[in-house]
Amino acid sequence: MKHSLVRQNIIETASDLFYRKGYNLTGINEIIKETGIAKATLYNHFSSKEEICLAYLTHRNDTFIKDIKIFVYNAPKGKDQLYALFHFLIVFFNKKDFNGCWCLNTIAEIPSENQKIRKKIQDQKEAFISFIKKLLEDNYNQNEDSKNEELARKIYLIYESSIAESKLHQKIWPIQSGLSLCKNILN
Repeated sequence: MKHSLVRQNIIETASDLFYRKGYNLTGINEIIKETGIAKATLYNHFSSKEEICLAYLTHRNDTFIKDIKIFVYNAPKGKDQLYALFHFLIVFFNKKDFNGCWCLNTIAEIPSENQKIRKKIQDQKEAFISFIKKLLEDNYNQNEDSKNEELARKIYLIYESSIAESKLHQKIWPIQSGLSLCKNILN
């Protein structure tokens, strides 16, 4: 198997395991077993479990951003594109393997001293806030830049809490309530 295909297989396998079972409950040997590769092969691609986790976070985020942008940009222009963020969550929640936000799941498991993983997650979340801000500017630009930033952060907090609470309760109502709150602050 080509070098890049082996690496991708490791990332996809680890992504599934980390998301389903958690970072701490997934061992290197389990990743090796599930991918069907030798330990040396894994270490030719990644020097540590932390490095695999960083690749996992990138992989999940890249897929998420691609999917949510397609979903949101297919909604009618205007507030509907902002509401589509929450409609996307409903689709995400209804998938059989829904287990909340991979970033929040991971950050809850790592020690506070692990700055590499923390920084990766912070960067991804800041980029998502920037995406929300861009949606506001393109679809609801009634504010100066600092107000759009503040509003984007509010929508982001509602969005993140909707994911966390829907995981906790295993119900869709937190997402529906999040959408309702988003509508309230935009009207």
